[in-house]
Parts: sequence; C-alpha cells; structure tokens
Amino acid sequence: MVAVKAADVDAFVARPDPTRPVVLVYGPDSGLVSERVNALIKASVDDPNDPFTLARLESDDIAAEPTRLVEEAQTIPLFGGRRAVWLKAGSRNIAPAVEALLALRASECRVVIEAGDLRRTAPLRTLVERAKNAAALPCYADTERDRARLIDEEMREAGLTLAPDARALLIPLLGGDRAASRSEIRKLALYARGQERVGVDDVAAVVADASSLALDDIVDAAFAGKSAELETQLAKARTAGTPPGSVFFAAQRHIAQLHKWRTAIEAGTGFSLDAVQPPLHFRRKSEVEAALKLWNAPRLAAAMAELAEAVLESRRNSALADTIAERALLRISLQARRRAA
Repeated sequence: MVAVKAADVDAFVARPDPTRPVVLVYGPDSGLVSERVNALIKASVDDPNDPFTLARLESDDIAAEPTRLVEEAQTIPLFGGRRAVWLKAGSRNIAPAVEALLALRASECRVVIEAGDLRRTAPLRTLVERAKNAAALPCYADTERDRARLIDEEMREAGLTLAPDARALLIPLLGGDRAASRSEIRKLALYARGQERVGVDDVAAVVADASSLALDDIVDAAFAGKSAELETQLAKARTAGTPPGSVFFAAQRHIAQLHKWRTAIEAGTGFSLDAVQPPLHFRRKSEVEAALKLWNAPRLAAAMAELAEAVLESRRNSALADTIAERALLRISLQARRRAA
C-alpha cells in the first residue's frame, strides 16, 4: 500500500518521489486538492503554460479514448525538457486507462490525477493505492492546527505580525476549505498593509463579515425565538463546515449590538434601526425589530454572560463545540419564545 498519510502529504508535495510518477490527489477539500495539484504540476514542468510540456486531459477524453493516457505519458517533449500530464477525473470511469498507465515499466512523465472525494472502495483510489509506482494523496478539511500554520505562513510572507488575541479570533473564523481560508487571510493582509501588527479590529472588519456564511440567519432566528428556523440554519452551517467558533463570534457580536440598541431605546434617545452604522441589511430588519421587542437590556446582559460561559465550555471541550453552540443558541431561542408567549 502506498497511500500517503494525511500528515505526510505536504512533505511529498514539496519533494515528489520520482519512483512514483503517478499521483492521485483527492478529497473533500476541493481548495486543498487544487492547491496541491498546482504545486505538483509546477514542480514537474518548467512552464505549466507550455502545451508541449503539459498535457491537460478530462475524464471524458480518456473514457472516449482509453489509450490516450498512456500515449500522452509516453510522448517525448518536442523541444526537450520535462513533461507532465494533468488529468481531471469526473463522473466517467477512467480506472481502465489508469491501470494501463500503471502497467508501464518506467516513465519519466509525471501524471497528476485531480479528483473529488473518493470512497475507500472507489476503483480509482483502490487502484492507485495498491500500485508501487503511484501515490494517493488525501486532502481533508483543515484542522485548527492546519489553519494556525496557514495563518502564520501568510502573515510571514506579507511581513506582518498578528496579535495573539487576533490570532485566536481568526483561527475559528476560517473554514475547512484551504483555498477559501487562504483567500481570507490574504484579504486581511491586504487590508492591514502599511501596519506592522494586525489586531482584533482588523480581523473583525475583514474576515468576520466575509466569512459569515448565513451566520446572520442563525443569530437572527435565535434572538427572534424562531427555534425551528434556527435548527434548520444550524444544520446548514454544519453541512457547510462552518466552525462553531464562527457561530459563537457572530452570536456574541449580535447580542452586544442588541444590548447597545435596547439600552438606547430604554433611555428614550429616539433610537432607529434605519440610522445604525454600518447599515443593517434590509432582509434582517424585521428579525432584529422582533428581537428588540422580545428582549430588554437586563435580559440581554444575562444572556451575554451565559453565552460567554458556553464559549469557555466549548474551548475546554472542543470535540463537543458544535453541540455546545447549538444548545446555547436553542436556549436563547427558548427564552425569546417564552417572552413572546
């Protein structure tokens, strides 16, 4: 078996093994799959834009003409140099063509196969994992440690330092998709250009808003007492891989805003949602108005303290963070519904 362990994949990508010229890159994190495929291609040819050194194939091409993969792998570059084949696997069965490729005694051509999430029993994955001249590289969603390493890497490249509290805030705001996470970090670095240090306010201004991914719908449903809608939105967030830390951050930010606004209302200052800055999105206005009617300032302060306790509990029991976040928000929703009754 030559399936590369997830922890060893980056080392393989940095120094591809020449004795294993066929590489299958697959997994649920499409951003990480793409990033690693591109790194392998760049390491395999002098110019990825040169069609004489890099052949780009689709699964439909190979399914229609199975011998083409072997022919491309054995083609000698017209002007010399290294050659590679980039094959994007799709819904068509390309296992027979890959099997013929693996049967070649020797090949100096690097063949990179880009695929999506493959089951353990998928023919393509099984075939590559069993071959001595191939390697299968899994690409799973980034862990917290992976995101921390990615942040450090991008900040170092941008010549910036990140305040410890800003780093702690940023890590849970990033999702499991490597490409999306890298994009958000680079956006933060661009925003902070000219500074030496990136702080919490910078993270909140750039990443927290950009990575909301329906978080507004979650907190709006919770504080408006719409438990059924809340459960639906939480399920969507889990499916999308939204970290519980992001949910907590959105809830804490929202409750702080509600408390501020409710305090202004109770003080008789003539508060109006139409005047808040930054402007509230029009689709949220009715939900926020409902929440402000259901909650008073003391109850919001008490809920704020309970939410802070839930955040602390989630950090102590990270494996149960999703459950803790869901329980905390459902409790808030229940409190709102009792007020409405």
